[in-house]
Amino acid sequence: MLKELKKVSKVQLIYFSIIALTALGLGLSNNVMSNYFKDAYQVTAYQRGVIEFPRELPGVLVIFIIAGLALFSDIRIAIMAQLLSIVGIGVLGFITPPFAIMLIFIFINSLGMHMFMPLQDSIGMALIGKENVGKKMGQYKGVATTFTMLSGILVFIGFRTGFFSFTSKIKWIFVISATTFIIVFILLFIIKRLIEEPIKSNKKINFVFRKEYKYYYILVVMWGVQKQIMLVYGPWVLIDILNKRADTLAILGIIGSFIGVFFIPAIGMWIDKFGIKRLLYVDALSFIFVYFIYGLLSAGFASGALANIGIPVVLAYILFIVDRMSTQMGMIRTIYLRSIAVETSDITPTLSLGLSLDHIVSIVCAYLGGIVWSLWGPQYIFFLAAFLSLVNLYVAGKVKEDKVTEAV
Repeated sequence: MLKELKKVSKVQLIYFSIIALTALGLGLSNNVMSNYFKDAYQVTAYQRGVIEFPRELPGVLVIFIIAGLALFSDIRIAIMAQLLSIVGIGVLGFITPPFAIMLIFIFINSLGMHMFMPLQDSIGMALIGKENVGKKMGQYKGVATTFTMLSGILVFIGFRTGFFSFTSKIKWIFVISATTFIIVFILLFIIKRLIEEPIKSNKKINFVFRKEYKYYYILVVMWGVQKQIMLVYGPWVLIDILNKRADTLAILGIIGSFIGVFFIPAIGMWIDKFGIKRLLYVDALSFIFVYFIYGLLSAGFASGALANIGIPVVLAYILFIVDRMSTQMGMIRTIYLRSIAVETSDITPTLSLGLSLDHIVSIVCAYLGGIVWSLWGPQYIFFLAAFLSLVNLYVAGKVKEDKVTEAV
């Protein structure tokens, strides 16, 4: 028995290392891609929108790919996913290929990343067992957040000292990222040998369409719009108009992650205290406020009416961080779905459908956003997002307070 406990502890320790290194690798690659596109390829706002097609398409395809690999264990598929990430980001670390070829490797890297995301939780929960699931999953999240912050520190130091550069022949930041994925690749093989029974989760494609979930679908579609505008074009205002480098965005990311350590648990307590209806109102109003003010700032920066230093820039930084807090309120949508679920078994397939809708909308929105920026100016992207966020207010008004509160 003692030998078995030691074995379990060893496996879980290795998996904590996998979570940590994956977060570190993503922080050194995925989180700095916008600066890479600007520095290495001098892309326009329109091209930046086009790039999101190969980056987001895997989010739509991954459900079907994993279902097609259902004969394999979760760990085997996770190993394949890491191999894709290694190839995708590793090649970009050693060469600067033509733009079209670069998009292929961006797709390969993104496919690996999206394949590993759902498997990360399923493998983690299988290794935890049935006791202290919440505590262990919280620990996983804490480790990932900590190493995301660490990656931000490394990005800041690396670019500030000149060790990292996207204009040099070798992009050491991507090489280091690929190296961490190689270590994860090896650790997954070790776990595969240590566990006696293969871990296999249900990979069946099972989307659920019910009229009872129509407001959840609307929230998911709106989230796809909001996420893509702020994750793509929010940083692009800082990078393209204000000429901010990766070290600046890294500092903002560190601050956002640090606040998130306290903010995420607070959201859970607020849901319990105030109910989902009020939190949905807060979520909608936060998006409207952030996008409207960010639109005004971007118009001022683009026209020269606002200085590229001082209070306006600090305000843009603050809104950038506030928006990162808003993106962490996704659990409200999940809990809302749970509260209205006709059948408990509907929750997982409906979440899967929501994920697909999210990515499809993101692809379309990124492309259209690039056109709007190029033809009329950056501010109109954010004004449009603020206007569309009124839909979130409408949905919040339709939520039945008593039903949701009871379910929570």
